[in-house]
Amino acid sequence: MSATSVPGGVAQVGHSGEHDRRRWLVLGIVALAQLMIVLDITVMNIALPSAQRALHFSNADRQWVITAYALAFGSLLLFGGRLGDLFGRKLTFLTGLIGFAAASAVGGASVNFAMLITARACQGAFGALLAPSALSVLTTTFSDPRERGRAFGVYGAIAGGGGLVGLLLGGVLTEYLDWRWCLYVNLLFAAVAAAGATAFLSNERSAAGGRSQLDVIGVLLVSGSMFCLVYGFSNAATHNWHTPSTWGFLAAGVLLLAAFAFWQTRAPSPLLPPRVVLDRNRGGAYLTILVVGAAMFGLFLFLTYYLQTILGYSPVITGVAFIPAIGMVMTFAQISNIVLMPRTGPKPLVGTGLLIAAVGMAWLTRIGVHSSYVSAVLGPLLVSGAGIGLSMPPSMNTGTFGVARRDAGVASATLNVGQQLGGSMGTALLNTIATSAAAAYVASHLTPAVLASPGGRSALQAAAAVHGYTTAFWWTAGIFAAGAVVCGSLLRPGPLARQAQRVRAAAHEPQPEPGSVRT
Repeated sequence: MSATSVPGGVAQVGHSGEHDRRRWLVLGIVALAQLMIVLDITVMNIALPSAQRALHFSNADRQWVITAYALAFGSLLLFGGRLGDLFGRKLTFLTGLIGFAAASAVGGASVNFAMLITARACQGAFGALLAPSALSVLTTTFSDPRERGRAFGVYGAIAGGGGLVGLLLGGVLTEYLDWRWCLYVNLLFAAVAAAGATAFLSNERSAAGGRSQLDVIGVLLVSGSMFCLVYGFSNAATHNWHTPSTWGFLAAGVLLLAAFAFWQTRAPSPLLPPRVVLDRNRGGAYLTILVVGAAMFGLFLFLTYYLQTILGYSPVITGVAFIPAIGMVMTFAQISNIVLMPRTGPKPLVGTGLLIAAVGMAWLTRIGVHSSYVSAVLGPLLVSGAGIGLSMPPSMNTGTFGVARRDAGVASATLNVGQQLGGSMGTALLNTIATSAAAAYVASHLTPAVLASPGGRSALQAAAAVHGYTTAFWWTAGIFAAGAVVCGSLLRPGPLARQAQRVRAAAHEPQPEPGSVRT
């Protein structure tokens, strides 16, 4: 039997039936790689206290374990996406996998803080190469609308629920093995995915040529912009919005982003062609991913703290508590992409899903110091998970639908940029709001009677913390609701396939004679 390369980038061997089976194996490979990337964003949250005790770094330094990954990942995503378009997606996929695994091994073996931070930054850099390659492989492999819906249902479920899986896995590994296994576990994921990629992927590239087509100026501008924005928002989470290290970096990020946008209209081979983001559907999809990322990371952060510090849950039980949300995300991801998306298109799914998630977050504001998981947490988690599952996977499908093959990598990277920026902005904004609300609560309720009563101060601090969490949840509900209005308005009505047919028909429609009036 002879092997050939098919347009989707899958190495086809023999008859079409075998090729069909291989496409679904490719989905498994891509899904495993995406799970490794997404869970690594949250798996270290649970492991942080143990890592801090082992490596003896300060409270001020601990944020860098998360921020170093986010900075490198967010700064280099568009660059990584374009490299896949230029040099081949199998090459960048395998390079990203192997590099990510090597950085994880170094991080797990860290003997000091500097070694851990360097490894986390390298994880982010290789993740920025791997993530867009994985999604663009999926985009080019599945072109049939029904199969594409199934594939993106699986992928979207992992993108939406992978962070929750990271919390569960991090709790289990930290409690029963060691915090270092939160990094070592990536070696297993990477080995399986690399073996599958070697066997089933071909090195399809979407653009001819090599280095001469790389937009170096665009890379520098957008990487600098993403670095400044992610750093500025991360800094706001630990300091405040008024320090020069916050607003200065944010202002620089906005200016560099504006310069990047201007340059993309002039560059001979733009890093992010305007045709990719100016389409209404794709623009709405990218904005939806940013909104969901901002709100979802806020949910992870504050609910994790509430379960552990107020209800006294262990890391493992905290992870288990998120399982219902994982189940709802995965279930509704399949429903939205396989059953509903071909009939309705993304517009009603995104708008309805974000509104449902907003209801779930509003419901979550009823938590109290003495609430139980079943009465105050379980219901909101189920509702919020359903809303995220309805809105996120269709957005990922829409964000890569109709993109020219040469732009598949950078379109995929733009989706990841939206999720990463949303997570950074949401964490910083909501953390600042929660901290300020808790401080104001203490100031207004600290009385001599409270100070004189046994346990009065600790009870006040617990009540203040819960007040901060509920305030953040109200803001999260507002973010979801605003996203439902704005993103739902941007998206076009109707199934994507029907919209594409209308666009093609309009492109072939005879143009009216000059001076004539079209009726």
